[in-house]
Amino acid sequence: MKVSDILRVKGNTLFTVTPDHPLAEAITAMAENDIGSLVVMEHGDLAGMLTFREVIQAIVRNGGVVGKLLVRGVMDDHPLTCTPGTEIDEVRRMMLERHARYMPVMSARMLMGVISFYDVAKAVVDSQDFENRMLKAYIRDWPADATEPTTTDSVRDQA
Repeated sequence: MKVSDILRVKGNTLFTVTPDHPLAEAITAMAENDIGSLVVMEHGDLAGMLTFREVIQAIVRNGGVVGKLLVRGVMDDHPLTCTPGTEIDEVRRMMLERHARYMPVMSARMLMGVISFYDVAKAVVDSQDFENRMLKAYIRDWPADATEPTTTDSVRDQA
């Protein structure tokens, strides 16, 4: 399974912000859209990633207030990225190593979407459920062993 499979199911709504955007407005956008991250784009290029983790850390550093902070001073400016062709197992490994909950999906310099750890976990569980159902169906339809007597053979032997 590849990242493109997740994006196909997930849809194509993207939320972005610029580095010079006020952090307070970015937080409002995240809350209003019920999203945990914003991709930070500058002049058409990926500049970083803003998640609630960076927001909370910035607020704590700033004495519990957002104040006039800008996204630039808070964002992760070296986010993990993947491509639509990246295997899900590789994405899972990368996200676990970096404790990343969100990952921009890039095709060359173009932003294709964002996947979350939830998206990856759901895709893995769905795939395993499908495989499990197929295995159970295969076992249920297991061909009878040719050496075992069939019902008609047993009836004939008793007669």
